[in-house]
Amino acid sequence: MLAGPYATMMLADLGAEVIKVEPPGGEISRQVSDSYFASLNRGKRSICLDLASEPGQAKLAELVADSHALLVNMKPSVIRRLGLTYDNLRRFNPQIVCVAMTGFGLAGGDDPAFDYVIQAATGVASMTGDPDGPPTLPGYSSADNSTGLTAALGLLAMIVSGKGGQVDVSLRDVMLSQLNYRAAAYLNDGAEPRRYPFGAHSYYVPAQLFPTADGHLALFITHDGFWKSFAQEAKIDGFATMAERAARREEVLDVVTAVLAGDTALGWEARLKPLGIPTAAVRTLPEALADTPEAVVAAGDFRLVGSPIRIAGYTPDYRPPPALAERSAAQSSS
Repeated sequence: MLAGPYATMMLADLGAEVIKVEPPGGEISRQVSDSYFASLNRGKRSICLDLASEPGQAKLAELVADSHALLVNMKPSVIRRLGLTYDNLRRFNPQIVCVAMTGFGLAGGDDPAFDYVIQAATGVASMTGDPDGPPTLPGYSSADNSTGLTAALGLLAMIVSGKGGQVDVSLRDVMLSQLNYRAAAYLNDGAEPRRYPFGAHSYYVPAQLFPTADGHLALFITHDGFWKSFAQEAKIDGFATMAERAARREEVLDVVTAVLAGDTALGWEARLKPLGIPTAAVRTLPEALADTPEAVVAAGDFRLVGSPIRIAGYTPDYRPPPALAERSAAQSSS
């Protein structure tokens, strides 16, 4: 519903011709809402194929023969049953790149795998939230979106190589990969992840959310130059080195919290940003969109967030999502 369509929408934004193969009646995400479908499928064409039928398979073979890649986002058993692998499709096009996006890999079984399930299974939920509260989840589909980008990268890498083949990308593997430094700290140093109040970083101090006189402020101070500039503006003495701030975490946080209570989040942002200090007032999504109108594009009647990839001399053609193509495979071939 999300990971595969997001991957191919990113490619469509970059100029690829993307044909969305939908089952008779349309893909399930059309049932969520028109805006949901548009947010993942702008700029594509659509064709309805019953891949369990001979006419559907014949039309698929035609598409494969004339395409660079096929990306599928299904359970491994379904991918194999419908013949959507390189081993099966290379007879139509030896250079076809077949990308399989699954929960646990083509050899990982058919357990159901949605974003929330993967976040729970890989440790993301357990390290998110207040230490005195329950595990929680980010407010967006981080596993799906990250897997979509990874799959698009694998697809393009194979096309650049000039060789056909099978690419295998799983939500589980992508999320474990994105836990890079957390996993490395445990595997090499035995440091198990723990939750800190206000989403604090495990080492850098102060690097977290802070309450202010009005709203919350994200402050992310890593190297000592940031601290020196912040301390001068906030009139704080001491804690000059990164190591000292890490060792005296609670003292630092008490002092910083008390100081930040003297102004609003927006006030601190206005004071600290000109000093080059990484900081931002916590905004709602509507506020963030209002602050960045350049990120919003029109795709037909839909207003959507545009591609995050900027290429000099290239402007994406943001076309609306495809209407449901109700033609059968036989009609499409005629």
